[in-house]
Amino acid sequence: MTKRIIIDTDPGVDDALTFLLALASPEIQLEALTTTQGNVTLDKATRNALSILELCRSIHIPVAVGSMYPLVQPLRASAYVHGESGIGNSQLPAPQTRPVMAHAVDFLIEKILAEPHEISIFPIGPLTNIAIAIRKEPKFVKAVRELVIMGGAIQENGNTTPQAEFNIFVDPHAAHIVFHSGIPITLIPLDVTHKCLLRQEHVERLLKIPSPISRFIRDAMEVYLQASYEKGFQGSALHDPLTLATIIAPELLTLKEYYVDVDISGGVSMGKTFADIFNVMKKPTNMKVAMNVRGDEFVELFLQRMETLSRSITDYTVPHA
Repeated sequence: MTKRIIIDTDPGVDDALTFLLALASPEIQLEALTTTQGNVTLDKATRNALSILELCRSIHIPVAVGSMYPLVQPLRASAYVHGESGIGNSQLPAPQTRPVMAHAVDFLIEKILAEPHEISIFPIGPLTNIAIAIRKEPKFVKAVRELVIMGGAIQENGNTTPQAEFNIFVDPHAAHIVFHSGIPITLIPLDVTHKCLLRQEHVERLLKIPSPISRFIRDAMEVYLQASYEKGFQGSALHDPLTLATIIAPELLTLKEYYVDVDISGGVSMGKTFADIFNVMKKPTNMKVAMNVRGDEFVELFLQRMETLSRSITDYTVPHA
């Protein structure tokens, strides 16, 4: 049985790899992409989402444009990590397709309320769109099947500040709303994503298959890998794709139930996610947290799915909208 999901996204190299993995996984039915600011500005995020769907011959999947700015903090982007375009050195053509007319927040509310408990949302960027949907339509909270969020660092150091992970740091106020919403949440933090490293030899393996998909991965990964090397890693973390392991290989993840919150005090720990691991606060748990992963096995699964997708698409054809 396939699982129906919407990916809320700020693509982003690892966001793009998540789309590819979703489209290569028969366990998943990708219903839509909703875009937000984060790794890149909103216009670039939307362009990248459309272009990648065109690359994968999946223009039937709608894209809805979302929030341009975080709720409170100023806009941030990470061209150093993802390249100026957001997808490394790839040179995908400008998309021929267009996003839907509805704002992403309204699109999410309408889609979720039309089929309560049927669709899961996978936010792999800042949580701005999700937080606004929660505040705008209270029924949204009860209708969402679940959220699987890439974000946070529990026992791991931050990657944007010494304590804060990027997605949460960019809009910690949105994360605070979402964490306390009552929606079933699974959190995929840096504690596990840093154990799933895509290395240069993996990229070379994919390039043995002549395909626009394998070439895109090569071009997208060049900047991403270099940024990872400069931080001392031997490869680039598959941060966002790992969220899909909750569907395609849940046995690879070790989940713990915790009360988790985010610091919005404005100090040096702004955006820090923290879990009450020893239950000292005596508060009810509010999410499942991935605390361990069989990382090499997930990377191998990712590679196998990318090989299958690459073999299925051997040329790039500009679609007709």
